[in-house]
Amino acid sequence: MGMRLPPFQQLVDAHWRDVARLAAALAGPGDGEDAAQRAWLRALEAYPRLRSTRNLRGWLLTITARSAMDAHRARRRRPLPVAAVPDGPGAYGSPAETDEGLWDAVRRLPERQRLAVALRYVLDLPHAEVARNLGTTQAASRRLVSDALATLRQQLPEREVGQGRAPAGPRSDEGATREAGASSGAGPPTVSVKEIR
Repeated sequence: MGMRLPPFQQLVDAHWRDVARLAAALAGPGDGEDAAQRAWLRALEAYPRLRSTRNLRGWLLTITARSAMDAHRARRRRPLPVAAVPDGPGAYGSPAETDEGLWDAVRRLPERQRLAVALRYVLDLPHAEVARNLGTTQAASRRLVSDALATLRQQLPEREVGQGRAPAGPRSDEGATREAGASSGAGPPTVSVKEIR
């Protein structure tokens, strides 16, 4: 007598947003959709062999994280195209280009730090959930997130990051003045990497 599993479609309906967001955060905006699709295919293939239905969300997020890591590793093996010389000088890149620098810095983080940051800030999970998904303690998950953010602040000290979920911390007068001047134009508000706490 086998265990009774809920229909797979119920899993998709309940967790597709989390899978898509985690895949995009870990694999990057360009490869996130492919990583999410690979995760769903792997989950569908493995679903009949499940031994427990106790934490299906965690099981899906683990598959998603592994699919994203595979995309990350595959990207390293691809040849890099040579960028064309721009027609004219530009002081600032487009928002997508600006965010791409942040994505590159996140991709360079150690795997566990990258996963902890994605779970905390992309999926908006509390540290207790982050710890459970990583198989560690809350203190260790907080440390992983803290170390990752410190690394990002070092790598991107002056870069402005597109509006994000990360809470803003206290700012220095210099950062407030810089941001006040930058926010007077049209476009979404920005949060500097220094503010991510």
